[in-house]
Amino acid sequence: MRFFFPFLGSILAAGFLFAIGFRAIPVTMFAQCANSISCVKNLNVAVENDASGIFLGQRVVPPQITLSEKDTTPNVLGDTAGTGEKHIYVDLSKQMLSAYQGDTLYFQTSISSGKWNRTPTGDFRIWIKLRATRMSGGSGDDYYNLPNVPYTMFFANDTVPRSVGFSLHGTYWHNNFGHPMSHGCVNMRTIDAQKIYDWVDPPTTGYTTYATGETPGTLITIFGEAPL
Repeated sequence: MRFFFPFLGSILAAGFLFAIGFRAIPVTMFAQCANSISCVKNLNVAVENDASGIFLGQRVVPPQITLSEKDTTPNVLGDTAGTGEKHIYVDLSKQMLSAYQGDTLYFQTSISSGKWNRTPTGDFRIWIKLRATRMSGGSGDDYYNLPNVPYTMFFANDTVPRSVGFSLHGTYWHNNFGHPMSHGCVNMRTIDAQKIYDWVDPPTTGYTTYATGETPGTLITIFGEAPL
């Protein structure tokens, strides 16, 4: 069974439409593909438990996803780990993510950054979170089409727009963390991505979340240079 949770309107829109299976209403935020790097086809939550994926010419089986009560509870801010601003650092040279709240280290883990496309560097804010979505892109030998990409957190800044769709997200199609493996996004183990997803802001509003001036998304600083 497939579940689609489209939404309407601008970044400040509060509501979204809910539909199931073939009754889904195809409403997207951008006319173009929302992610020219990982090529998210839309910004709808999509849980596709009957689908299979492909990565580097190999068939992969996505995780089964059951939406929890927490996924559907509105206006839930991320967890806290102390006082001060939340700040995620991604060191491309070490392929390592470190999450702080103030001076408190909340979490640290290995990641996989861009191999076929470069992961951008600079300061970014998370602007939307999706519990699961489909990503596809690449071409030829590096073509991929992946349903149920879990715990996706899109980030952007003034020079890297939302429309190109870079994100942190869980990863089930490889286990080569600590080495570049993505098309530009920051790959994480699914269990690690869940921990970060539950911690970061903006607040959850249904299945999709938006950063606003009142509740900005968590700051991400990406630096260094990925190893060859």
